[in-house]
Amino acid sequence: MNQIPVTINGAELLKAELHHLRSVERPSVIEAIAEARAQGDLSENAEYESAKEKQSFIEGRIAEIEGKLSNAMIIDPRTLNAEGRCVFGATVEVEDLDEGGVSTYQIVGDDEADIKSGKISISSPIARALIGKVAGDVAEVVAPSGIRSYEVLNVQYI
Repeated sequence: MNQIPVTINGAELLKAELHHLRSVERPSVIEAIAEARAQGDLSENAEYESAKEKQSFIEGRIAEIEGKLSNAMIIDPRTLNAEGRCVFGATVEVEDLDEGGVSTYQIVGDDEADIKSGKISISSPIARALIGKVAGDVAEVVAPSGIRSYEVLNVQYI
């Protein structure tokens, strides 16, 4: 299986979610199933069906996170030496040449992406356009509204 790039912070978030699912959610749903079974006829027991559905979701998510962590390539942006180029983990300050305005984004893994926090997925159109660029370069992004241009102002590895 291919390695999945993830920042140190992203790996910690996945580990924390996994711990929560194993230590809080899993025992809670097991208890809910036991209570629903105690009520009798399972064929018409909505609480039982709901608890079993939730258990299935939790077990699936646990397996998904375990798979991601086992294939994770954890990258510490502070140790990168990409000679000023935009790479995975870099924090990039860009100016929107079409509408004006300056934005700062960190290029992160798919699970870490949160545009409100300034974290964009490595697989997003803007991140793909920025990869390999240095300060002063212009990246053109194909967006639903048309082609947008961004000038790279600064690249940091923080």
